[in-house]
Amino acid sequence: MSKLTKYFRDTTEEMRYKVTWSSFEELQKSAGLVLIGSLVFAAVVGIMDIVFKTGLEAFYNSFR
Repeated sequence: MSKLTKYFRDTTEEMRYKVTWSSFEELQKSAGLVLIGSLVFAAVVGIMDIVFKTGLEAFYNSFR
């Protein structure tokens, strides 16, 4: 039980004094970059999906 108590005490101390926390402005910038990157990635995947769907439909319809 003392090992568990020491673990939580050490973890609390490290989180308070040794971890460098980002400022709110840095978090906002990072969140914005992640949002923009996710939207760009989704758009690229969507465009690829449309291109492949159209191409495969044209390929399959050429055999009818």
